[in-house]
Amino acid sequence: MDGRDGRPAPRSVLVTTDHLAPGDEVDLLLQGAGCATRHLPLRGVRDPAELRAALRGVQGALIANEPMTAEVFAAATGLRAVVRTGVGSDSVDVAAATRAGVSVSTLPGINANAVAEYTLGLVLMQARRLVPTAAGVAAGGWPRQEGMELRGRTLGLIGYGAAARAVVPLARAFGMTVLCSTGVPPGQRGPAEVRFVPLAELLAAADVVSVHTALTPATRHLLDAAALALLKPTAHLVNTSRGAIVDEVALAEAVRAGRIAGAALDVTATEPLPADSPLRGVEGITVLSHLAGQTAEARRAAGLEGARELLDALDGRPRSSLNAHLIPPSSSSTRPPPMRGTPT
Repeated sequence: MDGRDGRPAPRSVLVTTDHLAPGDEVDLLLQGAGCATRHLPLRGVRDPAELRAALRGVQGALIANEPMTAEVFAAATGLRAVVRTGVGSDSVDVAAATRAGVSVSTLPGINANAVAEYTLGLVLMQARRLVPTAAGVAAGGWPRQEGMELRGRTLGLIGYGAAARAVVPLARAFGMTVLCSTGVPPGQRGPAEVRFVPLAELLAAADVVSVHTALTPATRHLLDAAALALLKPTAHLVNTSRGAIVDEVALAEAVRAGRIAGAALDVTATEPLPADSPLRGVEGITVLSHLAGQTAEARRAAGLEGARELLDALDGRPRSSLNAHLIPPSSSSTRPPPMRGTPT
């Protein structure tokens, strides 16, 4: 629709990613492309009704972990494109978006380096008992427990996406052997310095298990009590992917009982961590606040690339849409014509 002066009316874009703000370079990029922006940063839990209200009259949305449910898509009748400033899509009901004619994009590999470095940080943190040692000193003590060296140890990667691949050279630099369990086809696996094995073999052999797979119905509670029972009593678990891949009750019980040595979790099934979480108060389990991809470099790249992808999607040319190829070229709904694109 054109404005009164004959120029196209601005496209309305909602930005909920919490590190993006009015007047920043992402905002200026969107405004320079003819978009009217509104910022409603998600910090914590949001009332779904607030999100539905915020999306009224909006054509595009740039989001982080905003829950985009079927009810949200049904209410947002003008919405044409959603872009997550991250790599996962589990917070978005992609099937509902497809039915509504809304393109959904993610940014594969956008924070791989940040996640890989952070993963090695968690591995070192667990191996050298840094968190309990610092806590002991803060409490007036002087803990001197031994840790373990990484050289000669085995790191098991669950999943082999961009972040896991970026972990490999870092782990190898520390002298670790790297195993991986993945659904990636053999022809696409790459470097020979990784040995690909079934999950059960990986769990039994690894000194540290690091989770990098996507959350899907098949991977929800992939690491349940039976899987955790395969780990060595000296093994540690690191998770920078999605919390629900791990059965948190089973993990807490395993660590508390000494069946595994401990865990460092950057993600949990519910975020922020609930007061009644089974993970609270378990010696050996450290929970952080979903920070793996939160570097200045990764945030900047995600914001800019997310904005560019949103503009391309609104123009009918999404580059990393999960569903544009599934949206029919015409629709009986009242929405504008949906996007077309290629599968990723």
